This record gives sequence, structure tokens and C-alpha cells, in this order.
Amino acid sequence: MYLNHAAAGPWPRCAAEAVQQFAEENMLQGSMGYREWYKREIRLRASLARLTGAAGAADIALLKNTSEGICTVAFGLDWQAGDNVVLPAGEFPSNRLPWLAQSVHGVEIREVDIRSAADAEQALLDAMDRNTRLLSVSAVQWSDGFKLDLHRLGSHCRRHGILFFVDAIQQLGALPMDVQSCHIDFLAADAHKWLLAPEGIAVFYCSESARPKLRLLQQGWHMFEHPFDFERDHWEPASSAKRFEAGSPNTMGQAAMDASVQLLLDYGMDKVGARVLANTGFLLRELGKIPGVMISSRTSPDRQSGIVSFRHESVAAEAIHQALAEAGVDVVIRGGSIRVSPHFYQDEEMLGRFMNIVGSAAR
Repeated sequence: MYLNHAAAGPWPRCAAEAVQQFAEENMLQGSMGYREWYKREIRLRASLARLTGAAGAADIALLKNTSEGICTVAFGLDWQAGDNVVLPAGEFPSNRLPWLAQSVHGVEIREVDIRSAADAEQALLDAMDRNTRLLSVSAVQWSDGFKLDLHRLGSHCRRHGILFFVDAIQQLGALPMDVQSCHIDFLAADAHKWLLAPEGIAVFYCSESARPKLRLLQQGWHMFEHPFDFERDHWEPASSAKRFEAGSPNTMGQAAMDASVQLLLDYGMDKVGARVLANTGFLLRELGKIPGVMISSRTSPDRQSGIVSFRHESVAAEAIHQALAEAGVDVVIRGGSIRVSPHFYQDEEMLGRFMNIVGSAAR
């Protein structure tokens, strides 16, 4: 029983078959179909624009992972001494270390304890001042599923001329996302979690107004509007987000991601999100019935995501985790709690079996 999508999602059959077909094609004819692969790349950008709510495919780049997207911004901005960056305390290292590295430019990093605040968003807003250059948050926190109000944060940033970066790896593919209504300038999300695709490929969103603010950190043949014109004399990077794609793409990853993203879009992200939240609601209700179990995640509807974390007042998390592993259940321990993260294709029948195992372990 796989309940660990917050770590890595299994590929759906369509993604596996897309990779098998790609491998077969390579074995038989090499790269003869490269032009068709490029058409798939263009289609994938358009699909990701729909999935993120971007204005169009021009705002989408295909990078290697979330970290590369974050570093594209963190090392691409023209920082000035005295600038500051605000972010929640406890962020995953990928959304912390690149910002801390800017201290060499005199940038102050302000980390806000959102979990102890009565109003998490207001605590982040209160940490900003006239020198705040950028707010960076995870849409959903990796350890316990704490979900932030991106619209409220983005609206404030837009009014005050502050750049807004979102690490969306724990939301995109699980819950609907709309970068335009949330006034997001930059977004990054790897494909290997809720998007149900391989590692090594990620979506990077950069709004049209924000693109000129980033200096290019890499140069290569793929970052141009017409990349196959190798004999040109003038090499001007694309005005689109493609300018951040320097070298040869992950064509096999694109084949899998294209299939998985299309699956999500065909099913409908509103329906995906409703199913994910229904699973979360079921877990919260049923875990609350087990004596000694304490929910580590926030239970208010506005904070719920696809992640539920819990612990037991007297049974160690390691013991519960071991019992689950022996029963063939894949979950992880994060912050001393068991983290559970089912996806939309799973249902209450499966989660009911999971609850029986947890109940036995708790006894």
C-alpha cells in the first residue's frame, strides 16, 4: 500500500508505457524522431501552463528539479546590500540554502515561525519592510502538510512591489494552482511527487514581468526560440522562460511527464483536489478515533493538504512505522511523526485497511 506521494509518486501506467515506447523507438531508430520529441516538449509546456494557471506556455521552462528553479532566482537576482528575504522557518533545505547563500551580498534572511503564530500569513507579512526584496514559501510544508494562503501573500507582495516565489512541489498535482490569481512571480516543482512522473525534470514558472529581473546563469543551444538553427550569427536568448533551459533536455523525462500531466488534466484538477482532500478528511476523522493518537498536522480546513502527520502519546513513531512496513505500507517519519500522503486514485477502502494496521500498532 503506497501512501508516500509527498516523497515520490509511482508512475501511472500511461507514463510507464510512454517511457517504454520511447526506449523502443530509441533502440530501433535512434534520434530520427527528434523533431517529434520537440513537438512533445512544446505540448508539455502548454499543458503545464494549464496546470499552473500561467498565462501561456511562454511562462514555462523545463528544468532538472525544484532546486534548479530556486537557484535560478536566488542567484539570478541583482541583490543589493541591505535587501532581505522572508521565508517560513522549517522550510525544506532546497528552499532555504540558496537564500542563505545570498548573505555574501549583504542580504538578510528572515525566517518566521509560522506554526507558533496565531495568523501564519500575517506573521510573514509583519516580517516584511521596505527592504524586503522577496518572499519565498512552500505552498504546502513538506513535514506536516501546513498549507498557506498564497492569494493573501501574493496580493500583499504585488501591492508593495515584493517578488513572490513559491515552491509548489507538495501542491502541484495534488491541489489546484493558479499563479496569476495568487500573483506569483516564480514557481518551481519537481515532477516526481504529486505529478507522478520521474525525477530529473521539473516545471519552472516565471512571469513575463519577472523574467528581465533574472540574469542568465547558463548558456547553451537550447535556450533560443529556434534552437536548431546552429549556423546563425546572432544568438539572442528567447524572451520566453525557455531562456532558462540551457542545454539538451531530458527527453525521456518529458515523455513520462507529458503522459502524467495529461492524465491529471483529463481527470480535472478540481476533481483531483477534491479526492485528495476527501482522503485527508477521512484520515483526520479516523485517526482521531484511535486512543493515544495525536494529529501533528493542522486540522482546520484552510490548512489541509494531501499530507497528514500523526504520532502516538506512548508508542514510538519508529515502532508504528515498523509495523506499517511489515504490513507492506509505505510511509515515512518526519519530525517525529508518521507522514501519510495518499493521492486521488486511492480511496477510503484502502485507507480503512491502513487504519486497521495503525490501530493494531497503537495497541
